[in-house]
Amino acid sequence: MLANPIVWRAASVLFCAGFAFLMGVIFIRRMRKSITEASDFSATPTPSLETLPLHLYNTVIQQLKQQQQELKVQSQAEQQRARTSENFSQAVLSNLSCGVLVFGTNGLVNTANPAAKAILGFASTAGMSPEDIFRGAAASNKGSAAGTAKAPAAGVFPDETPYEATGKPLPLSDEIRAVLGARSQRRQAEAEYETPAGEKRFLAVTVSPVPAADGTLLGVACLINDLSELERIRRQQALHGEISAEMALQLRTSLTTISGYAQQLANSRDPELALQLAGDIAQEAAQLDRRLGGFLTSKPAAQSAAAGGSRV
Repeated sequence: MLANPIVWRAASVLFCAGFAFLMGVIFIRRMRKSITEASDFSATPTPSLETLPLHLYNTVIQQLKQQQQELKVQSQAEQQRARTSENFSQAVLSNLSCGVLVFGTNGLVNTANPAAKAILGFASTAGMSPEDIFRGAAASNKGSAAGTAKAPAAGVFPDETPYEATGKPLPLSDEIRAVLGARSQRRQAEAEYETPAGEKRFLAVTVSPVPAADGTLLGVACLINDLSELERIRRQQALHGEISAEMALQLRTSLTTISGYAQQLANSRDPELALQLAGDIAQEAAQLDRRLGGFLTSKPAAQSAAAGGSRV
């Protein structure tokens, strides 16, 4: 049988088949093992918020709470600074002796301090326009600060003529409109004003723009000073100057008259004429004394009033 080639061929085929079967079994087992390991790896759960350690979760919460507390403190500090700044501004405006009016871009008053209400004679100026407040009060233009202000152009106001061309004073409300319309940087004016109660007052007004940080116009600030007492003193001094000039003329005339009488008295030989001339000289001297006495007594009063006005 061993010498039979068919038997050897059959044995070789059987050996090869058994070896192939063994190799197949080994390969299948390796594949099964690798598949099992892959399935075990994929079945392992991924980390999530629920699987994180509890102390890490608490740490994150504490950090978030701390940041929230810091933001709250910063917000409260900013609000406190804003309230302090607003209260300071209100205190300054309330204690100013001069009036302050702030007109918005719509041309209406949005801020007015107590001094402005007292000077203008209004209990409240909120929402009023310049025309409603000043009611056509004519402004004698004092010129611009540092030469920056310009007169309104022709056609801007109803008269269609610039201030410099006509010499006519503009209404005080037009001065404010000129700055509000960005046609002027700053304007100063004086005006005779009448309160709603009928009181005459003389006002000095400075109108200035209120710019924002980016240069846009937020409104117009109007600074008002009551110069009524100073104007009264100035007019009294002007009148006193006229009286002084007239008094100087009368004094010169009286001295000339007395000098003429004295010369006639010196050249006269008639006792009656000399007595008459002496009486005329005494009468002229008495009149001169009365005039000078009244003038000198009124002058110190005027000087003391002027000094009191300058102190104010």
